[in-house]
Amino acid sequence: MQPQVFVRNRLREIVGASTNWSDHQQAMAERVSLLTMLAKSQNDLPAKRMKDSYVEVYLPLGSEPKLREKYLNFHNTVRFGRILEDLDSLAVLISYSHTYNPALKRSPLSIVTALVDKIGKDLGVGRKTVQYHDGTYAPVLDATFVMVARDPENKRAAFVNPLTPDGPEEEKIFQEGEANKSRRVDLSTASLLKVAPTDEERKIVHSLFLNTLDTKTVSFHSRVLPPNSVWMEHAKLKGLEICHPQERNIFNRIFGGFLMRKAYELGWANACSYGGCRPSLVAVDDILFQKPVEIGSLLLLSSQVCFTQGKYIQVRVHSEVFDPLTQQHNTTNVFHYTFVSDRDVPNIIPKTYGESMLYLDGKRHFNQTVGQ
Repeated sequence: MQPQVFVRNRLREIVGASTNWSDHQQAMAERVSLLTMLAKSQNDLPAKRMKDSYVEVYLPLGSEPKLREKYLNFHNTVRFGRILEDLDSLAVLISYSHTYNPALKRSPLSIVTALVDKIGKDLGVGRKTVQYHDGTYAPVLDATFVMVARDPENKRAAFVNPLTPDGPEEEKIFQEGEANKSRRVDLSTASLLKVAPTDEERKIVHSLFLNTLDTKTVSFHSRVLPPNSVWMEHAKLKGLEICHPQERNIFNRIFGGFLMRKAYELGWANACSYGGCRPSLVAVDDILFQKPVEIGSLLLLSSQVCFTQGKYIQVRVHSEVFDPLTQQHNTTNVFHYTFVSDRDVPNIIPKTYGESMLYLDGKRHFNQTVGQ
């Protein structure tokens, strides 16, 4: 059995949701009766250790041709989007393992992905992917997921077991998790959607503006693109997905890993088109799950190159659900990817104030993953 299928089936056993589409609605309706099993406070739940929820899943790409065909791309390397799907499923399973109560046949919790904090090489806590080759294991990437537990109807927050670190290594991981939490709060407070740019950032925007003025006309409206540069409005790539039941999760919504895979592939394609060569992924940062995606939705994906430096390309992917009946658009996710090319890429140049904010936001994410 493929690892992803194993994880999803195991999750459906824990939650009590049917694997058959025709029975799914009834199974989810029956979960309402599990409300009485929820803990009234976290003090009512026993503390767990990290090793209580430790899970390993193997992808035998070398020995199973059918599985290898699913995971390899045309360059004969592993499709990172597929790994994203597996990591999301695994994060949910680990969370259910942490909250597992052997006295209950089914879990009353609805655990969903709130955000993916970071995915990259040697980033510390979270889900780790390693590669086994020639008798040795080599780290490939680390991923940090933030999960949220809700009631059986997925309407209100629910309590989970407290975590007690066991030993220096677990204490270190626990403290790193606390530090990541504080960092996310600080970033949210300083969001460009809430507060003005810093003095240094305002100088950067003004410098970009001055470098694009036409010296012949001396007009605020006459702009000239500098050499080896691309206007930001010309560095977009869009896509559309019809959300079929095949990609549903155990709660009858579109599987978060599927959304991450589609967004990554669109972002990669945009970076490839922009740089003129096949880019490599450096890191994934701050994937926000703001709104669930329902079955049958029209999912619009829009990728934008928002910052460049040397060989690096920062791409932001915005996903939204479009309702053709009401003509309304609702944001569901925002993704941030850092790619590196094998050559220097053109400079991305914003033209409007909104594009300048995208530029600064991309620069912030780039600095967090690559450094100053």
